[in-house]
Amino acid sequence: MVTLLIGKKGTGKTKKLIALANEAVAASSGNVVVIEKGSKLTYDVTHKARLIDTEQYLVEGYDMLYGFISGICAGNYDVTDILVDSTFKICPEALEGLEAFTKKLQELSETSSTNIVLLISASEDDIPESINAVCQQV
Repeated sequence: MVTLLIGKKGTGKTKKLIALANEAVAASSGNVVVIEKGSKLTYDVTHKARLIDTEQYLVEGYDMLYGFISGICAGNYDVTDILVDSTFKICPEALEGLEAFTKKLQELSETSSTNIVLLISASEDDIPESINAVCQQV
Protein backbone atom coordinates (compact mmCIF):
# COMPACT_ATOMS: atom_id res chain seq x y z
CA MET A 1 0.00 0.00 0.00
CA VAL A 2 1.19 3.52 -0.79
CA THR A 3 0.25 6.26 1.66
CA LEU A 4 0.71 9.99 1.11
CA LEU A 5 1.22 12.28 4.10
CA ILE A 6 0.01 15.57 2.70
CA GLY A 7 0.26 19.06 4.15
CA LYS A 8 1.78 22.46 3.66
CA LYS A 9 5.21 23.28 5.09
CA GLY A 10 5.15 23.50 8.88
CA THR A 11 2.06 21.36 9.48
CA GLY A 12 3.82 18.53 11.32
CA LYS A 13 4.32 16.04 8.49
CA THR A 14 7.85 15.10 9.52
CA LYS A 15 6.79 14.52 13.13
CA LYS A 16 4.00 12.24 11.87
CA LEU A 17 6.51 10.41 9.63
CA ILE A 18 8.87 9.90 12.58
CA ALA A 19 6.01 8.51 14.67
CA LEU A 20 4.96 6.19 11.83
CA ALA A 21 8.55 4.96 11.40
CA ASN A 22 8.94 4.23 15.11
CA GLU A 23 5.54 2.50 15.24
CA ALA A 24 6.44 0.41 12.17
CA VAL A 25 9.70 -0.71 13.81
CA ALA A 26 7.82 -1.77 16.94
CA ALA A 27 5.20 -3.71 14.95
CA SER A 28 7.35 -5.13 12.15
CA SER A 29 8.94 -8.54 12.09
CA GLY A 30 11.18 -7.32 9.25
CA ASN A 31 13.10 -4.17 8.38
CA VAL A 32 11.94 -0.56 8.21
CA VAL A 33 13.73 1.90 5.92
CA VAL A 34 13.51 5.69 6.13
CA ILE A 35 14.74 7.62 3.10
CA GLU A 36 15.58 11.30 3.51
CA LYS A 37 17.49 14.10 1.80
CA GLY A 38 20.19 15.08 4.26
CA SER A 39 20.59 13.51 7.68
CA LYS A 40 18.22 15.43 9.91
CA LEU A 41 16.27 12.47 11.32
CA THR A 42 19.24 10.65 12.87
CA TYR A 43 18.25 11.33 16.48
CA ASP A 44 14.47 11.16 16.02
CA VAL A 45 14.01 7.78 14.34
CA THR A 46 14.89 4.69 16.37
CA HIS A 47 18.26 3.13 15.61
CA LYS A 48 16.45 -0.08 14.65
CA ALA A 49 15.24 1.57 11.42
CA ARG A 50 17.62 1.93 8.49
CA LEU A 51 18.14 5.62 7.63
CA ILE A 52 19.30 6.37 4.09
CA ASP A 53 20.44 9.80 2.89
CA THR A 54 19.72 10.18 -0.85
CA GLU A 55 22.52 12.75 -1.16
CA GLN A 56 25.08 10.00 -0.48
CA TYR A 57 23.82 8.08 -3.52
CA LEU A 58 23.09 11.09 -5.77
CA VAL A 59 19.40 10.17 -6.03
CA GLU A 60 17.37 12.92 -7.69
CA GLY A 61 14.08 12.70 -9.55
CA TYR A 62 11.22 10.23 -9.63
CA ASP A 63 12.91 7.71 -11.93
CA MET A 64 16.01 7.48 -9.76
CA LEU A 65 13.98 7.33 -6.55
CA TYR A 66 11.82 4.55 -7.98
CA GLY A 67 14.92 2.58 -8.98
CA PHE A 68 16.41 3.17 -5.54
CA ILE A 69 13.28 1.94 -3.75
CA SER A 70 13.03 -1.04 -6.14
CA GLY A 71 16.63 -1.93 -5.36
CA ILE A 72 15.92 -1.84 -1.64
CA CYS A 73 12.97 -4.20 -2.12
CA ALA A 74 14.94 -6.50 -4.43
CA GLY A 75 17.97 -6.65 -2.17
CA ASN A 76 16.09 -7.24 1.06
CA TYR A 77 13.14 -9.61 1.01
CA ASP A 78 12.21 -8.72 4.59
CA VAL A 79 11.64 -4.95 4.20
CA THR A 80 8.12 -4.32 5.47
CA ASP A 81 7.99 -0.51 5.39
CA ILE A 82 9.68 2.26 3.43
CA LEU A 83 9.07 5.86 4.44
CA VAL A 84 10.27 8.78 2.29
CA ASP A 85 10.74 12.21 3.89
CA SER A 86 10.64 15.38 1.76
CA THR A 87 9.68 13.70 -1.51
CA PHE A 88 9.62 17.00 -3.43
CA LYS A 89 13.16 17.87 -2.28
CA ILE A 90 14.38 14.57 -3.72
CA CYS A 91 12.16 14.92 -6.82
CA PRO A 92 12.11 18.54 -8.01
CA GLU A 93 9.46 17.65 -10.62
CA ALA A 94 7.02 17.89 -7.67
CA LEU A 95 3.39 17.41 -8.71
CA GLU A 96 4.25 16.96 -12.39
CA GLY A 97 5.47 13.37 -12.08
CA LEU A 98 3.73 12.35 -8.85
CA GLU A 99 0.83 10.48 -10.45
CA ALA A 100 2.99 8.16 -12.59
CA PHE A 101 5.40 7.66 -9.68
CA THR A 102 2.70 6.62 -7.22
CA LYS A 103 1.18 4.26 -9.78
CA LYS A 104 4.52 2.47 -10.21
CA LEU A 105 5.06 2.42 -6.44
CA GLN A 106 1.62 0.89 -5.91
CA GLU A 107 2.56 -2.01 -8.20
CA LEU A 108 5.92 -2.40 -6.46
CA SER A 109 4.26 -2.29 -3.06
CA GLU A 110 1.88 -5.10 -4.01
CA THR A 111 4.54 -7.37 -5.54
CA SER A 112 7.01 -6.87 -2.70
CA SER A 113 4.46 -6.74 0.15
CA THR A 114 5.96 -3.47 1.35
CA ASN A 115 4.13 -0.47 2.81
CA ILE A 116 5.40 2.78 1.30
CA VAL A 117 4.78 6.22 2.81
CA LEU A 118 5.59 9.44 0.93
CA LEU A 119 5.70 12.82 2.64
CA ILE A 120 4.24 15.42 0.24
CA SER A 121 4.53 19.17 0.91
CA ALA A 122 1.40 20.42 -0.84
CA SER A 123 -2.23 21.13 -0.26
CA GLU A 124 -4.56 18.16 -0.63
CA ASP A 125 -6.42 20.22 -3.26
CA ASP A 126 -3.25 20.20 -5.42
CA ILE A 127 -3.04 16.39 -5.48
CA PRO A 128 -4.75 14.86 -8.55
CA GLU A 129 -7.72 12.69 -7.58
CA SER A 130 -6.54 10.02 -10.02
CA ILE A 131 -3.61 9.15 -7.73
CA ASN A 132 -4.18 5.60 -6.54
CA ALA A 133 -2.88 5.95 -2.98
CA VAL A 134 -4.20 6.40 0.52
CA CYS A 135 -3.97 10.11 1.33
CA GLN A 136 -3.72 11.45 4.85
CA GLN A 137 -4.02 15.17 5.54
CA VAL A 138 -1.66 16.32 8.30
